Amino acid sequence: MVKNFAHRGFSGRYPENTRIAFEKAIETPGCDGIENDVHLTRDGEVVIIHDEKLDRTCLNMKGFVRDYTLDELRRADLSYTFAGQVEPQHIMTLREYLELLAPTSLVTNIELKTGIFEYPGIEKKVIDLIREFDMVDRIIISSFNHYSIKRMKELCPEIRCGLLTDSWILDAGRYVRENGFECYHPIFYNCTPELVRGILAQGIDINCWTVNEEKDIRQMIAAGVTSIIGNFPDRVAKILAEKN
Repeated sequence: MVKNFAHRGFSGRYPENTRIAFEKAIETPGCDGIENDVHLTRDGEVVIIHDEKLDRTCLNMKGFVRDYTLDELRRADLSYTFAGQVEPQHIMTLREYLELLAPTSLVTNIELKTGIFEYPGIEKKVIDLIREFDMVDRIIISSFNHYSIKRMKELCPEIRCGLLTDSWILDAGRYVRENGFECYHPIFYNCTPELVRGILAQGIDINCWTVNEEKDIRQMIAAGVTSIIGNFPDRVAKILAEKN
């Protein structure tokens, strides 16, 4: 059964990576999990936002997330293009997110945004929080920085890890397996049926992103991917329900 992950929460209809987007994903029947993204603030707090800069999604502040303290970032309104349609949305810490998800059964894919800034120590801060909430078995860690994933695996061998890529990697299943990871996270249009079969045959899960259009959702289901990560979890749930 293909799993249905809400990309940055229910970001197709609500401001991405905000409390309301996560709450709406939780409320969506057939949503199996949520994907989010984490950075470090200037004072070392793990916060949820996609970009290194505030500029795209914030209405009232600009600049790099890492240049602000958490208290300063609390002033940011992350309502994005949904301003006026929802209440002002403020940055969440990973701790606040885990508090929200703990009572549910949903899985979380936490993407470490270490591709541009490595944020030394972010892996330990993230795994310490996950362990505090006893949620190791409900988390997948991913990153485009595969060295960052290696560091996470060394800190917590039992946590599931996925290698993000938007490139065509030769023998990707072997690359993932030989480096000791469990999941491959490619951009969806790389997921040909042959590639998917080859990766699954090596015991590797394949979780593809970002799948929003109905034809693409159906194509990924037909290809046999493990999980679909998309902005519209209701849309994926509806199509998956037709298959049952």
